[in-house]
Amino acid sequence: MKQRIDLASWNRREHFAFFSAFEEPFFGLVAPVNCTGAQAEAKRLGVSFFLYYLHHAVQAANEVPEFRTRIEDGQVYRYDRVHASATLGRPDHTFAFSFIEQHDELSGFVAAATAEIAAVQASSGLRLGPTTGRPDVLHCSAIPWVRFTGLTHARSFSHPDSCPKISFSQTYEENGTTWMNVAVNVHHALADGYHVGQFLQAFEQRLKREVLD
Repeated sequence: MKQRIDLASWNRREHFAFFSAFEEPFFGLVAPVNCTGAQAEAKRLGVSFFLYYLHHAVQAANEVPEFRTRIEDGQVYRYDRVHASATLGRPDHTFAFSFIEQHDELSGFVAAATAEIAAVQASSGLRLGPTTGRPDVLHCSAIPWVRFTGLTHARSFSHPDSCPKISFSQTYEENGTTWMNVAVNVHHALADGYHVGQFLQAFEQRLKREVLD
């Protein structure tokens, strides 16, 4: 479900008009997230670390209304819930897009992701289509081979796109703490650095809380 935002009364109406006119309206940043203990917790639960943190990242994004807001045909809508469109790899080092429905429970998310992983492994190409191209998704990707500190995305400026893009780096240790750099790119007509900070804080808190519980 989605609700249309009344642009006339929206407190971001000038921001929307200003940044929507840009050839490149997205901005991004990279920040470290403390994931100490999260890998062990994923192992204890018997799930991959990737699916473990992806679930919590999507849950965190759903806590921030701006990460659920999209531009469609010049109008602004806010979805009740958004899901993951993650890039999933194959043994031949190609990848495909996916649609993973979000679930409040980790087990439901893992089941949905497992089915998508199997579909990717049984296919070839990018799997472009209405499902993987839905607007109510977060574009997610993992680059576990690289401890990146900066990231850009290939984009077609002629293609309307307002979905946040979240990428996860290789984990690394510093002074007994495990970190993972997270790149977040959002449409500036819909969100600012404050909202990216809200997402990153919620994500880190979820990883810590789950380990402590």
